Amino acid sequence: MLQIDHTIICLDLLEQKFVCDVAKCKGACCRYGDSGAPLEEDEGEKLKKDFQKIKPFLRKEGILAIEEQGTSIKDDDGDLVTPLINRKECVYTYLENCIYKCGIEKAWIEKKIKFRKPESCHLFPVRRKKYPDFEAVNYEKWAICRSARTLGIKKNIPVYKFLNEALVRVYGKIWYMKLEKAANLLDKKQTINNNPNL
Repeated sequence: MLQIDHTIICLDLLEQKFVCDVAKCKGACCRYGDSGAPLEEDEGEKLKKDFQKIKPFLRKEGILAIEEQGTSIKDDDGDLVTPLINRKECVYTYLENCIYKCGIEKAWIEKKIKFRKPESCHLFPVRRKKYPDFEAVNYEKWAICRSARTLGIKKNIPVYKFLNEALVRVYGKIWYMKLEKAANLLDKKQTINNNPNL
């Protein structure tokens, strides 16, 4: 574990390799799960406010599900999440070349809204858990991301580098620079341990 400011970070973010390979997974993280994407309270409000601008980028099934359930819901654990279509894919998905993509992000790309997408989606496969005195930042190894791990190893890109933009969005540039420094120190230490004659 590594501590930076109020966060406790799993070393897997620095040591494990990861690069999304949507051509192979087909956007599985938007399609499978026990519940929708976790939302911050203000994100739930943004989805409600921006729904009419996001709506043109969604599938009919998603729009119907939102009209029935709302733009956000509470899951079985009482957490705020995006609704699902028939307890499967996220209501905010659309299909492009058989790949599930985010309609919220599409509306953002088209400059219709200022909200890019939920932080939990941007950070995936990293998950945050807030406690009274700190926040845990963990890498979760999902079976649906096997191809991303393979591609990450091939390109030699650690999780934290792949998620640079998302981590800066959530925690800020200074926090990310501290994380990068810790990663470099860890790399040097491992190099010395693996090469005792250095």
